[in-house]
Amino acid sequence: MSLKSIQITSRVFEGQKPGTSGLRKAVKVFQQQHYTENFVQCILSAVGDRLAGCTLVVGGDGRYYSAEAVDIIIKIAAANKVAKLIIGQNGILSTPAVSCIIRKYQVIGGIILTASHNPGGPDNDFGIKYNIENGGPAPENITDKIYELTKTIQTYSIVPDLKCSIEKLGTYVYKVDDSDFTVQIIDSVNDYLELMKTVFDFPKLRTLLNNSPTNKNSFRVLINSMHGVTGPYVKRIFLDELQTDEKSIVNAIPLPDFGGGHPDPNLTYAAELVQSLQNGDYDFGAAFDGDGDRNMILGKKAFFVTPSDSLAILASHLDCIPYFRQTGVKGLARSMPTGAGVDRVAKELNVEVFEVPTGWKYFGNLMDAGRLSLCGEESFGTGSDHIREKDGIWAVLAWLSVIESSGKSVEKICHEHWAKFGRNYYSRYDYENCDADSSKKMMQDLTAKITQPSFVGETFVSGDKKFVVAKADDYEYVDPIDHSVSKNQGLRIIFTNGSRLIFRLSGTGSSGATIRLYIESYEPADGQIDLDAQVALKPLIEVGLQISQLSSYTGRQQPTVIT
Repeated sequence: MSLKSIQITSRVFEGQKPGTSGLRKAVKVFQQQHYTENFVQCILSAVGDRLAGCTLVVGGDGRYYSAEAVDIIIKIAAANKVAKLIIGQNGILSTPAVSCIIRKYQVIGGIILTASHNPGGPDNDFGIKYNIENGGPAPENITDKIYELTKTIQTYSIVPDLKCSIEKLGTYVYKVDDSDFTVQIIDSVNDYLELMKTVFDFPKLRTLLNNSPTNKNSFRVLINSMHGVTGPYVKRIFLDELQTDEKSIVNAIPLPDFGGGHPDPNLTYAAELVQSLQNGDYDFGAAFDGDGDRNMILGKKAFFVTPSDSLAILASHLDCIPYFRQTGVKGLARSMPTGAGVDRVAKELNVEVFEVPTGWKYFGNLMDAGRLSLCGEESFGTGSDHIREKDGIWAVLAWLSVIESSGKSVEKICHEHWAKFGRNYYSRYDYENCDADSSKKMMQDLTAKITQPSFVGETFVSGDKKFVVAKADDYEYVDPIDHSVSKNQGLRIIFTNGSRLIFRLSGTGSSGATIRLYIESYEPADGQIDLDAQVALKPLIEVGLQISQLSSYTGRQQPTVIT
């Protein structure tokens, strides 16, 4: 018996504009009648003529409302003549795994159900984003098309009687409008694990993590999945493959509300990991966000590696990883707000270095053109051209490869790096859930102030430190591959001593506004490279707050999160 598709009359919902990582809203917004259906239909309509007969990947971080959203996607995809869906068991696929599967099976793209590092649960956030055939996030020309479609949509197509369980592995074929429609439920981990084995030397990592009583050089790790999607991946990789002990793995069961926590791997929201490492029982710690693309790295006694330092240090040790010994290093890149330490490594390696706007999609063009091997963002994202997403587990395996190869601790590796390249002191202040109108007003007034010609050359003093403005602008990026232009990517103030202040309004929240202040100051190798970062940056932070008048606009005297 053939199932029939039907047209449902809908209505336009305002504000369905995808940000840098898709559409993120409160769960209750997505639960409105027709809301999720509209957005899914607009994604499929944006694919256009290539949709008929295509294959799509579907999965996500397992947060609240995921199962309902997968059911909607199945029914709408069937009605839109998609030939096949590849879905992670129980709807679970990490964002890096989706990218891996899209690339491995050369399908047209994928739909990822995640709000990344945002909290989950019925009173928190949900999200949907579309990744294209290279495995990376959809570029602006596609997300803009999706948005335009959401402003005019009147109907969507659906097969209401199609029922498909996503709990059991297998391939299921349905007749829809007299054509075959296939749903394949796959193991969530297998394809990603297979890829990791081609990138890293698992036997060497297994030796490093051997915690048997007879191993006199035991190296203890603590991996915290924060009840996000990485749990099944961590179990298979670290327990089954690398044979570390079960005490090394915590919070490895994905939960719809992430156990009531905030699945953002930073010093504030991953405080449990920090506390566990402070007593010195572990040599290495790591945490991941909800969908598995972000990571935090800690050394013994909770020695914190900033994401900017992590990128630069991995860049200088890529010969420790078999993948790069085979492919070579084509180029390095960072997002504009990320610390510039990697720039100095690129100069040492004599390779290109790129500065791009925030958003992983900007790295994809460079990778596809063969000009980029390793990249990162200060927002705890690191990755390489093995896929087209940042990849938390990959970053941890990369760090463990450096540790195994060098025989040195995390702290020793960092200090030796600073002694060679100098240190980019770096911090980010997040002011979360600020009043949106006041935040927007602050950014508008700050833009007007710093773009005045007279602002260049202005001097600011804090304590015994003097900062003279060398350049100030609203960052604009011209893609060197397709020459597309991305404007209004962040306010930059660059001083004559190389220090930087950057202000951005976050595009990844579902309510209110998050103002981010990025602070960076370079200290040469023969300078003071062993200070506490907050002490070293205090004068520059004070200048940033003075210039922006952030406290006056927001009423906030302290940031929500400091990293």
